[in-house]
Amino acid sequence: MVGITALWLPILLAAVFVFVASSIIHMFLPYHKNDFKGLPDEDGVRDALRQFDIPAGDYYFPHHHGDMALMKSEAFQAKAAEGPTGLMTLMPKGNPYNMGAQLTQWFLYCIIVSVLAAYISGRALAPGADYLQVFRFAGATSFFAYSVGLWQRSIWFNQSWMTTAKSTFDGLVYAMLTAGAFGWLWPS
Repeated sequence: MVGITALWLPILLAAVFVFVASSIIHMFLPYHKNDFKGLPDEDGVRDALRQFDIPAGDYYFPHHHGDMALMKSEAFQAKAAEGPTGLMTLMPKGNPYNMGAQLTQWFLYCIIVSVLAAYISGRALAPGADYLQVFRFAGATSFFAYSVGLWQRSIWFNQSWMTTAKSTFDGLVYAMLTAGAFGWLWPS
């Protein structure tokens, strides 16, 4: 068994590797450019929504307020049939590309994933464990954290499976970088 404190260097280095890789993937590689579609008559839709001054948050429409009987009602069914139906996330007003807070949260998330990989790997393996054993435990743990939870977006919220597949691939890259850092710096 290896304690988490003995793994501080691979935890930190894995988080840095993933942070840099994700920056490269999203800034320089083109495969995420079509993850989101633009609205038809975007200005008209924005103008229509602006009048309601809707606070930032997640919205579902038509909304059933958690009432299953309401979902079965003729009025609700008519709203759903006439459309549109959907999910909508509204962000606070301002430049959405001023991402300091999101980048900080992403780096902290990368550290948390690395701590989880350290915990699982450290409980399963002894000091001096073989590189591939460490790679397997740290890689599987970090893959679950970076990728598997994303699948729910496609299952429940109709996110494009292609978008989910691309993000799952990203998670595989992040997991391999995390696994490599742990395998390389595993205590002997």
